[in-house]
Amino acid sequence: MEPDRQTAQQALEEAAKTNPGAWTDHSRYVAEACANIASRCGKLSPDRAYVYGLLHDIGRYAGVSSEKHLIDGYRYCMERGWEKAAQICISHAFMIPDINTSIGVFDVSDEDYLFMKEFVANAVYDDYDRLVQLCDSLALPTGFCLLEKRFVDVTIRYGVHPATIDRWKKILEIKALFEKEIGGSVYDLLPGVVENSFA
Repeated sequence: MEPDRQTAQQALEEAAKTNPGAWTDHSRYVAEACANIASRCGKLSPDRAYVYGLLHDIGRYAGVSSEKHLIDGYRYCMERGWEKAAQICISHAFMIPDINTSIGVFDVSDEDYLFMKEFVANAVYDDYDRLVQLCDSLALPTGFCLLEKRFVDVTIRYGVHPATIDRWKKILEIKALFEKEIGGSVYDLLPGVVENSFA
């Protein structure tokens, strides 16, 4: 049973107390973007999309980390029976389902690394996974932005990786898929995107 909006919001508020940071505002914008785009896709629930967007980085409750937040989020959600939210805690970082495309540092045990490697290789993505992957790249802590601004923001913080360009291409491909579905630009569904992108 997946959480409702109120439960997810409460989880984020509690997580923010244990590890305050810009990640919580980023998560709120990701959630809003997910809901706005889902509302234009007949087969997706805006409420479910919002919840998955809100919880995608919930693993950051455990403290400042790199890829460890992925498995921390997975465990956090699985302990509560939120299986799809748990998957997205990991899948949002792997638009290409290959552990080697990670741009972060695996600050985890060997056992956890092997678990994540197998999980990513075998995960079956649906439109909720892809939607969070897209919206994660449309949201800064200060608001919505052009994909390219977020790409640069992440690359400045994480550096250039052999998979960086392929990751960008995959996000642009996912954007095109959703824009075909909604019959327009995703940017039209993101209030303030122009102002925030050029701020």
